[in-house]
Amino acid sequence: MANNNTSIKIGLLAVALSYFLFTLHALFTLEWIGEWSRGRTFSFITYIEDISGTIGIVFRFIASIVVFAIIVYYFSSGFPSKAKLFTALRWAVVFEGIYWLGLSTSAGANVRSVLLMISRNNAATAVLNNFALNAVPSLVESIVLPIALFILAYRLNSANPVRRVVKWALIAGTFYILTFWLLNSSIWIDTVMVKGYSYLTLYPQHLFSYAMTLIGLLALTIYTAYLAKKSAGAGLVSWRSFGVVVLGLGMYFLWNYLSWIFFGAPYSIWYEWFLGHNLDLWMLSLSLLGLPLLFTDKVLEENNSA
Repeated sequence: MANNNTSIKIGLLAVALSYFLFTLHALFTLEWIGEWSRGRTFSFITYIEDISGTIGIVFRFIASIVVFAIIVYYFSSGFPSKAKLFTALRWAVVFEGIYWLGLSTSAGANVRSVLLMISRNNAATAVLNNFALNAVPSLVESIVLPIALFILAYRLNSANPVRRVVKWALIAGTFYILTFWLLNSSIWIDTVMVKGYSYLTLYPQHLFSYAMTLIGLLALTIYTAYLAKKSAGAGLVSWRSFGVVVLGLGMYFLWNYLSWIFFGAPYSIWYEWFLGHNLDLWMLSLSLLGLPLLFTDKVLEENNSA
């Protein structure tokens, strides 16, 4: 068990460090602002979206500092008291929620696009496609997910039972994975619409990634929601169950990154998004935490929460 605890510590450090370094890099890499307007007609809305997103990254950077400080403290002195730990985590969750809230300008632009299509009497199928592939994912990521995170931050109170905190952590986790499912599925569908189904059949790694996105992430979302429901009832949630979620999400990001490195393929909207504009790519490090959790038999109870 001691070796497993060491592996979990290493996993926590890897995740915290990746979160911090990746956000640091994103914060000081600002040439992407207005990138989608270069060589085209000036788009004021695009610049507003990018600036709003950049402000959000500032808050995520602060969150990453808090998380990294917690892990450094843990390595030097062990976890702080439950009250101090929850207070620090509460601020990190609030700042992470503000980051996602900063993407609401993109959601507004997507909703506006749908309304314009309706006013111009575009075909119903085109309107529904735009709504499903663009408006819905952006609304979930910038409105629903932040609300879940803010509720989790409110629940991160040492006076609350750990079970209630775990329930809301799993609810927030469910909306995280739901967001990734909606966003990545929409990008893959757009890619197939442009490249054709041969882009999947000619490259097995694409077909596997496509299936992992549309089916795998949905299954992981449902499983996390099941754990949230279980934690709200009489059932106990094991660390192994958390390991399944963390490892599954980490492997998704890790596979899509490594498949490009080892296999390569004609560039597409999918790679342009996943490799060039994906501010959550740091989550590939979750694999290093999920794997040791998968081999942990402990059950999360009130007396072993901290």
